[in-house]
Formats: sequence, C-alpha cells, structure tokens
Amino acid sequence: MNLILLIFLFATASADTLTQVYSEIWEGYQANENAFSRLMTSNDMIFVVLGISLIIWFTLLVYLFITDKKITRLEKEFSTQKNIEL
Repeated sequence: MNLILLIFLFATASADTLTQVYSEIWEGYQANENAFSRLMTSNDMIFVVLGISLIIWFTLLVYLFITDKKITRLEKEFSTQKNIEL
C-alpha cells in the first residue's frame, strides 16, 4: 500500500510542466501592477461595485427630489393662475 502511494506521488510530482512554462508569465504580471490595481485586488471588487451603485442611486434620488420640488412649485403656480382667471 505504501509502495503504491509512493509511486503515485513520485509520478505526479515530476509531471508538473505547466508551472514551469507559465511561471515567468505570472511573475511578469505581478511585477507590472500599479498602485490602483493593487488596491482594487487587495480589497474585494464587490465593494467597488457597491460604492459605484450607491453613488448612482443617491444621484437618482436627489434628481427625483429636485424634480418633485419643481413640479410641486409649477402646480401651485398653475392653480393660483387658474383661480385668478376665474
């Protein structure tokens, strides 16, 4: 049993050619990172997406609030003008 396990481990350890081939590519990628990409990958990207979506929602809510105020003002002006004409 131990002999079979030892042969299996030896056979799989010597067959790892992908690490040798691609090791330089991955090291080069890590070396070319700038500070912004390191910051983004150190924190999860979901927080960046969450922050951007919150900014968008906040902007939409502010826009709707301002538009509602303007419409309310126009409705009051329209109703007062209508009452004056009658």
